[in-house]
Amino acid sequence: MDRVQIVHDNFLRRVSQDQLPEGRAPGGPLSDAQAVSIFRSACLSRALDRVSRTMQAKGQGFYTIGSSGHEGMAAIAAALRPADMAFLHYRDAAFQIERANQVPGQSILWDMLLSFACSSDDPISGGRHKVLGSKVLNIPPQTSTIASHLPKAVGAAYSIGLARRQPPEHKALSDHAIVMCSFGDASANHSTAQGAFNTAQWTAYQSLPMPLLFVCEDNGIGISTKTPRGWIDATFSNRPGLKYFACDGLDIYDTYRVALEAADYVRTRRKPAFLHIRTVRFYGHAGADMPTTYMAREELEAEEAHDPLLHAVRLMSEAGALAPADALAIYQETEARVERVAAQAVTRPRLGTAAEVMEHLIPPPRSCTLANGPAPDARAAVFGGDLKAMESPQIMSRLINWALTDLMLAYGEIVMMGEDIGRKGGVYGVTQKLSSRFGSSRMIDTLLDEQSILGLAIGMAHNGFVPLPEIQFLAYLHNAEDQLRGEAATLPFFSRGQFSNPMVVRIAGLGYQKGFGGHFHNDNSVAVLRDIPGLILACPSNGADAAMMLRECVRLAREEQRLVVFLEPIALYPMRDLHEAGDGGWLMHYPDPSERIALGEVGRHGDGEDLAILTFGNGAYLARQAQKRLAGEGIAARVVDIRWLSPLPDDAIVDAVVGCAKILIVDETRRTGGVAEALMALLTERTDVPHARLTAEDSFIATGPAYGVTMPSVDAVVAAARDLLGGGR
Repeated sequence: MDRVQIVHDNFLRRVSQDQLPEGRAPGGPLSDAQAVSIFRSACLSRALDRVSRTMQAKGQGFYTIGSSGHEGMAAIAAALRPADMAFLHYRDAAFQIERANQVPGQSILWDMLLSFACSSDDPISGGRHKVLGSKVLNIPPQTSTIASHLPKAVGAAYSIGLARRQPPEHKALSDHAIVMCSFGDASANHSTAQGAFNTAQWTAYQSLPMPLLFVCEDNGIGISTKTPRGWIDATFSNRPGLKYFACDGLDIYDTYRVALEAADYVRTRRKPAFLHIRTVRFYGHAGADMPTTYMAREELEAEEAHDPLLHAVRLMSEAGALAPADALAIYQETEARVERVAAQAVTRPRLGTAAEVMEHLIPPPRSCTLANGPAPDARAAVFGGDLKAMESPQIMSRLINWALTDLMLAYGEIVMMGEDIGRKGGVYGVTQKLSSRFGSSRMIDTLLDEQSILGLAIGMAHNGFVPLPEIQFLAYLHNAEDQLRGEAATLPFFSRGQFSNPMVVRIAGLGYQKGFGGHFHNDNSVAVLRDIPGLILACPSNGADAAMMLRECVRLAREEQRLVVFLEPIALYPMRDLHEAGDGGWLMHYPDPSERIALGEVGRHGDGEDLAILTFGNGAYLARQAQKRLAGEGIAARVVDIRWLSPLPDDAIVDAVVGCAKILIVDETRRTGGVAEALMALLTERTDVPHARLTAEDSFIATGPAYGVTMPSVDAVVAAARDLLGGGR
């Protein structure tokens, strides 16, 4: 049977016949006007759910997740402030509606119906998805269904305290704000959520500010799987550093009172709290899900009897705030108004082309104050004896360290975070001295959780910081790649570029470490990064390039709000020699702080026309060695270092190989899914030059003497070049 219609008919009948559910008397600080406002928001949320079903049946609306049963979230919105950033659960339409009542000039009904209709006029996503969110209401949009938005909520909350001490240029959150994030009882079990709870507790345990309110909406079920009765209370009521509150979401008076207490605790103590709100779920999980396929009808009817709107009518009547007849009139008037407006919303335009869909994958640039660089005496005070060392060529790791130092001197909003980056200076010493130079608030030694590291960065970017998170090894990224794919990269896409989380993620990776760590520390696959729309992937091959590319990456994040990954080849960190021991051929001088390599600019070594070796990272090092050996055989080669792995600099690559008789791609990533696949396609589509590829095998990397046998070598490059020059394509 149609449960939507049944719930609707039950409300009309029971209110008109004064058959309201029993419950405790209203009490607490909720005023009559506030109660009526919350009830109006709840009615509008319910009516939107009903009309969305009608729209979908007519082909005028599309996939949506309803909020019916969770209308008590309107009372939580009333207890918070519009300045409090809210990362919402997908069932929180009532929260957004009530918050809109706190901000003048909002056309919330029209806006939400445009979202339901997937209209390009939708002010938040532009028709790309039905999401809750609003720039004006301080609600970033997300499509998270597994609580993957919780780590960035932790980061945003942490940023508030840091911004009070060190305000970034584009600060977005007030000093007295708190952050709220809501989620379902089933999502609370996800490892992402558990990591966020743990990180918030870990931070608070050290007496660091963490003004964060977790709100768990407990309807007792996740799609069809029941949450054990009492599970949320048992697992969250006694966690160290996380204050526990509980309220009945069917009772707007109780919910408002407890939410006020929880918000006041977080706001005044600057500590995290967990608010457990009881809700019910009507109509199934989402879309065409039918609860009758996994729940008994008697069970459904028992939940429907505790309709939060029916409880609200009783409570307001007992409080003298609103008579049942007037409540019924509000409900019916709201239904009629939503139907009238929906009839107009479905006529609005929708996205129709790929260009329209992709318009906001890349956020708009923003105006930034350009740094002139620190005064010489300030720079000397920070660098100390390193200034003298700059007169001599150095290894890559040291040049990256100096580039980071100059960048942090120039831009106070840069903050780094990661495992062991502070006191230890990183596993490979790349961040040595930075903690003593800039303090622990800008060089954050995090707990061992990659999801929390990236979430911290995403959240801090929401408040105007330019985070430089470090993932210790490329293989460790896979623990947290959804933070980049599902959260960071999608934010401008689902907000029409109104929200962004610019950052530069530093990752130590790739292969060729002699006998160290196997596949846990040698990972030669970047497929997961190249597959993320809008993400920029940079990979230097030498220290001078690394310094100049890192400056460009920070510029891209700071001025163009881009999400950038800076992949540092571990095996090249300490590299000194190129052709023979002691030649110092891979040592480089530190480039002047004003020098940078622009996005899409490739490197070229040599002008040979017999062969172009197209490569990057460790491959550039191998290719330079092969270039000399080939020259001894009378083969004139040039080495093209593509540097930028995503998006590929197509035009620059094609220009760099003009005039060459053959092209050899040397790719240290795997044959399947590796960079060479894209390069082969590019050369096939854009040139008539015969070309071939030398790649790593489709294998993990071994420890010990066999560390390099699955990847290209100098001998293999030379042999592949000979084969290509002696044969055809």
